[in-house]
Amino acid sequence: MKLIVITGPTAVGKTAAAIALAERLHCHIINADSRQVYRGMPIATAAPTPDELSRVPHHFVACRELHEPYNAWQYEQDVMSLLPTLWPDNDTAILCGGSMMYVDAVCNGIDDMPDILPEVRQAVKAQLAEQGLESLVAELEKLDPALSATIDRKNTVRVCHAVEVCRQTGVPYSTLRSGQKKQRAFDIVKIGLNMERDLLFDRINRRVDAMVAAGLEDEARRLLPLRHLNALNTVGLKEMFAYLDGTMDRHTAIERIKKNTRVYAKKQLTWLRRDPDIRWLQPHELVDSFS
Repeated sequence: MKLIVITGPTAVGKTAAAIALAERLHCHIINADSRQVYRGMPIATAAPTPDELSRVPHHFVACRELHEPYNAWQYEQDVMSLLPTLWPDNDTAILCGGSMMYVDAVCNGIDDMPDILPEVRQAVKAQLAEQGLESLVAELEKLDPALSATIDRKNTVRVCHAVEVCRQTGVPYSTLRSGQKKQRAFDIVKIGLNMERDLLFDRINRRVDAMVAAGLEDEARRLLPLRHLNALNTVGLKEMFAYLDGTMDRHTAIERIKKNTRVYAKKQLTWLRRDPDIRWLQPHELVDSFS
């Protein structure tokens, strides 16, 4: 049994390459994009089109409501439950996406964490609304100095969850993470897709223009009343929300989406290049590499 992991920076062409390979291997695709799991924002997340979804069976695309909390630990559980149902028909499956935490969750595993009590979650959410993210960052510095030194302090979801775990357990979140890799009952083949940076950045810019032409502004306008939801804290929508608020003009918002997407792509590559198990290919080389 084999899981082929196809990852890489945003806009590099993972979806098209994965579909072509899945058609060659007659297997399913498991989405590993943390925003594409949500319904209602297909343009902002560059989700597979209806035509693409019809060509190959996909899993975990538009399967969650925007208000539903979802994280890498839950994703690991869901994928590990799904795979045994796929193996009887085909001993190969493809996991495709650029959300690094989701890919790592399936490949390496995440330590079991306690379910957060509703009252703890609500208290943290109230503090975030009343005092801002900075107050939770300051609390995390006291509760878990080790984690505070490494966590992305601008990532609202991760900071809030870390504080929730610390409050509920009474111990630093970092002490609960073993960092040990879980053994899987299947082989994992990791493929990273990449191209020359100028070409990638041009693809990013052109994709943003295509998203705008496809109706990104209307999608953002429809989602504006829900902007407080964590699912909508994503490049593309944040900038459009600023435009709709009147704090940024339309041209600036579009150019900022391009810039922030390029920054995100560089962060993805920095993360992925730490993994020695990844075999790097150009998108057009993928299918032939499995002939």
